Amino acid sequence: MVRNDERRSALADAGIRVLAREGARGLTHRAVDAAAGTPRGTTSNYFSTRDDLISALVDRIGERLTPDPDTIASRAALVPDRALFAEYMRDIVRRLSADPEVPLALFELRLEAARRPAVALALTAWRQRAFHDDVAFHRAAGLPGERTEIALFHYAIDGLMLDHLTAPIDTGLSADTAIDEFVDRLLP
Repeated sequence: MVRNDERRSALADAGIRVLAREGARGLTHRAVDAAAGTPRGTTSNYFSTRDDLISALVDRIGERLTPDPDTIASRAALVPDRALFAEYMRDIVRRLSADPEVPLALFELRLEAARRPAVALALTAWRQRAFHDDVAFHRAAGLPGERTEIALFHYAIDGLMLDHLTAPIDTGLSADTAIDEFVDRLLP
């Protein structure tokens, strides 16, 4: 397997674009080569199987969803209350909304995971790690709520983003207002 981290990232980014635009059925090595503007066979040189490619896409999605360390550091001195928790939730929605290919690709992978055990394995492992990391961060920051509330927020943000990025219903609620309502209703 070829090792060039910049090229691997560029190919994974192209794969994310393909997933977001074409869906899981459109994700082929050739489609990624075309989206990346690389010669045919380049993606196969880096990711020999479709499962290897999907695993790389899951890893790259995780990288692209990682919060900005400076943003996290700037909030470290703030009082860990419900308002700060809501601000963290708004930041997640802002990051997802600013880069819609990432959540769309992630939703595609989640649907593909229902049909393909290898995708389910890779995606579930990544999601479980991310959830545990969120719970650990939450506890270390002294934010209100526990593991159950973090799980409920994961479900709520997933639903909010799915609605926002696909066929949104007109509820009259902005994303910020919805987050404030989630926080008010879910946090003790």
